Amino acid sequence: MQIKTKTLAGIYLHIPFCKQACHYCNFHFSTQLNYKSEMIAALCQEVEIRHGEISEPITSIYFGGGTPSLLAANELEAIFSALRSYFEIAPKAEITLEANPDDLDQEKLSMLKESGINRLSIGIQSFDDDSLKYCNRAHDSSEAASCLKLAKDAGFTNISADLMYALPGTDLDHWAKDLQRLLLFSPRHISLYGLTIEERTVFGKWQTLGKLDEVPEVKAADQYRLAIEVLSNAGYDHYEVSNFAKPGYHSRHNTSYWQGAPYLGIGPGAHSYNGKARGANISNNQTYMRAIRSDQLPIEWEQLSDLDKLNEYLFTGLRTNKGIDLNIIKEQFGKHLYDDYKALLSDFATRGLLTKTNNNIRLTSEGFMIADEITWRLFYDT
Repeated sequence: MQIKTKTLAGIYLHIPFCKQACHYCNFHFSTQLNYKSEMIAALCQEVEIRHGEISEPITSIYFGGGTPSLLAANELEAIFSALRSYFEIAPKAEITLEANPDDLDQEKLSMLKESGINRLSIGIQSFDDDSLKYCNRAHDSSEAASCLKLAKDAGFTNISADLMYALPGTDLDHWAKDLQRLLLFSPRHISLYGLTIEERTVFGKWQTLGKLDEVPEVKAADQYRLAIEVLSNAGYDHYEVSNFAKPGYHSRHNTSYWQGAPYLGIGPGAHSYNGKARGANISNNQTYMRAIRSDQLPIEWEQLSDLDKLNEYLFTGLRTNKGIDLNIIKEQFGKHLYDDYKALLSDFATRGLLTKTNNNIRLTSEGFMIADEITWRLFYDT
């Protein structure tokens, strides 16, 4: 099934390989790199199969994973060649590649720059060596610091860095040091993720066995509050629950997701959205490649009802500092949210979790901490 769309947030490419498994990660990936070239060929073939789904210029391309920085120069060029052959890429498209610090030496950075990558998203996670070892990260703190400097020296002006808070065994002092260390490099964009224990991970197994030194929720919230204060004072705009940016450096690709714009997902486990339905490629590398070799798309589409679209608008909109527009909800979905949930919204406002200005409702920093809970209570079921 192919569904055409004229407007597009961008193209997401899932690179399903990692050197090793981090103890917290439940993303789709494999540590078996021996068939990487075969997978790249399949990604390129999926691009060819699905080229008819898009007619507009591509404004953003995002290499995620997995670990896209494992790609060699010829593999990256093969993907770009396929994209250029079948899609029109806008002259100033944002082209992001996720990278791990241990992959980014001077030679690799030069190659990425020459290939057309103009935005790096670097998974620092922590500058504390004990935390990195505990999480089974492949890099240490010196590599984390070195890659940020090398990336700047290589000419990358749009660098995003990821940090994780509430890591096992850490406290507010650990977290403050991580933040201050990162700010020494002044990345244009910072993503902060609170540790979530997923069932099918090493941390999940340790939790079941009572062997995980978890940070209590109250202390995790304190780390989040500290980050907001520190980064706001450093000139970063807290524009989404987990994301902070200097003016002009919001992630164009991810912002389009939160605004409900369509996008195309290439690769095993990748998701797509066309404005009417959401599609998910199968999360199995071998099954994915066999299907693609047979010119079949291993994707399942779910048609969205108007109610689904409304609840998604609430979910994504309330995660951003732009919030939600009551007029849009009324005109596009025929619902009067403020009237329907007046008592609940008033309670949230009294507790300092949200603000209402004219027809706009947005969450406060305190509200961001429980954004999922708030939006879940505002969902419509009829």
